[in-house]
Amino acid sequence: MFWDDEKKTTAFQVSDDVVDVMYSITCKSLPLDHAKEFTDSIMRSLNWIADEELAGIHLVHGAESGNGWVRPENPETQLLHLSRRAKMMLRVPKSRIEDAKKLTGQVLDIDGYSMEVGNASVKLFSSLSTQFSRYIVIPADIDIQDETAFMEYAAREIQTLGISVKKMLCGKRHFFLMADSRKLHTRSLMLAELEHEEAVLLQQKGVGGHKTRGCGLFIPHKGIEAVRKVDSGQ
Repeated sequence: MFWDDEKKTTAFQVSDDVVDVMYSITCKSLPLDHAKEFTDSIMRSLNWIADEELAGIHLVHGAESGNGWVRPENPETQLLHLSRRAKMMLRVPKSRIEDAKKLTGQVLDIDGYSMEVGNASVKLFSSLSTQFSRYIVIPADIDIQDETAFMEYAAREIQTLGISVKKMLCGKRHFFLMADSRKLHTRSLMLAELEHEEAVLLQQKGVGGHKTRGCGLFIPHKGIEAVRKVDSGQ
């Protein structure tokens, strides 16, 4: 008799239809609210990004507060100081990878601050079950203080992608100053217990608008407790 109880599973293959292109950078500091100037500078060199539905520009971040460094809070008077390990990252469809790499060697002027763009590498999306976005735009018809309304909105948007919302947590609010001095209000958002396919799809599609301003883009995260600690400043 031959008896084989071993379950055969096929390893999940992450799609490369959309990827992150990561660049080394040389930049000592940036304005704390650098979203507009930073992304405008990139789009002057890569003007096709505005027409690519799946493209996005990740904002540059320093160390998290949980690592012993407290992120500044006043965008008008404080700077974001960057370490040598800081990276810049663009989210692009596969067909635009080589176009995105043309940014290497350029020097970006970001509101008077210089950023030299170094070598680029391609990073596939993560299939981790917990995904996190620092900035999801709060629609104009939702009270920025109404957490429940925001969560309901986010759940609807995610479900339209065919993703089941099992566990979701929103974090503290943030705003960006726009060209006309308006404030673009956002909240952070985490989803947990995603299937592999759902995690990748969420990164591919994102949620909400202003992806070229760093909004609506998801990245893998440690989990719900880590988000709570970051948002509470622990």
